[in-house]
Amino acid sequence: MKNIVVLVSGGGTNLQALIDAQNSGAIKNGKITCVISSNPEAYALERAAQNGIPTAVIRRRDFTEFSEYDKALTELLKSKNADLVVLAGFLTILGKEVISAFENRIINIHPALIPSFCGEGYYGLKVHEAALKKGVKLSGATAHFVNEECDGGPIILQKAVKVKNGDTPEVLQKRIMEQAEWKILPKAVSLFCEDKISVINNIAIISE
Repeated sequence: MKNIVVLVSGGGTNLQALIDAQNSGAIKNGKITCVISSNPEAYALERAAQNGIPTAVIRRRDFTEFSEYDKALTELLKSKNADLVVLAGFLTILGKEVISAFENRIINIHPALIPSFCGEGYYGLKVHEAALKKGVKLSGATAHFVNEECDGGPIILQKAVKVKNGDTPEVLQKRIMEQAEWKILPKAVSLFCEDKISVINNIAIISE
């Protein structure tokens, strides 16, 4: 059974999707053992508490240097015996030390079909604003491993979602969450915990 540690900053809707998947048995061979927040006021912490999941808080502002924060987060994750780290709306950048320590063991969900609308500056509603401005007919979500290139890690799963006439960034965001993010993130987590993902030349290969 692999230990899953989820990093959060806000409301925790993706965390809730993971908790629901765990409770229904959709996540195999893995269990959420800790939720770590960059924000002590995050509602995600309440979601964790309601489900009996231990929590911790680590704030970037409590460290003078980024390198100190990077080291502290790495040590915190190691102290929680994290086999897999999941970014579920975590708004603080990860440093080299934590990415190196958990190579191909950090999964992020991005609200677009990478390589479209990704990279530095593309987060939250900005992603959907860019997609609508471009007039794409399909958008969606991507579950991927995290490396030092922003949104550049190996792609695990993707799911397309139709863009409709009259969509606003908020409406599109909600549809992509419901139809894509909340489905493929738990699936990617389960695949990892079942040892069904291998990475070769920065490409994630899923075994049947």
